[in-house]
Amino acid sequence: MTTSAGLKDPFSALSHLAGALLAALGLTLLLTCAALHASAWHVVSFAVYGAAMVLLYISSGLYHALRLSERGTRRLRRLDHIMIYLLIAGTYTPVCLVPLRGPWGFGLLATVWGLALAGIVCKLFWLEAPRWLSTALYLGLGWLALVAVYPLVKGLPWGGLAWLGLGGLCYSLGAVVYAMKRPDPWPGRLGFHEIWHLMVMAGSFCHFWLMYAYVLHLG
Repeated sequence: MTTSAGLKDPFSALSHLAGALLAALGLTLLLTCAALHASAWHVVSFAVYGAAMVLLYISSGLYHALRLSERGTRRLRRLDHIMIYLLIAGTYTPVCLVPLRGPWGFGLLATVWGLALAGIVCKLFWLEAPRWLSTALYLGLGWLALVAVYPLVKGLPWGGLAWLGLGGLCYSLGAVVYAMKRPDPWPGRLGFHEIWHLMVMAGSFCHFWLMYAYVLHLG
């Protein structure tokens, strides 16, 4: 792999490397609080969720930062896309293992991780899948939680449900912007791709707050 000076996509690279740092701090906070005040279910599920979030932002930051050979760029791009599936499944994990723990939670968790692994395999062999198809798969997996809306309403306070839904909306709006390449107000500086990255960070914050303010105190 070859490199050249300068960041390939400075805004996306720096914003998501900053996101990786914030995710690492959030993971540390969740694990510390869970170890001191909650159960092993919390510790294990937060570890999965937090690690997935850190890995997504590291892989995205590196992909947008490094100027590599064509082969190296493809490898990082593939990793970047794979980590989206990992974060979706990782975000489900604490929700399924704490407020939904039981048949609904275990069933939904197994389904989500199975579909995420299928999506990862797809990316390994079909990196050039149409943008609309990849976006539809991400959104479908993310909103699969709606099949468990009744147990979610029973298991989460209304505030937690609001943060869960708001995070989903942020991710979804960002995904639509990514798929449509609109709006694109300042291409190369603050275009559709940068808006997508900001919406991802907003969605991540919403779901982190769900974990810290609500899931941590359940079970």
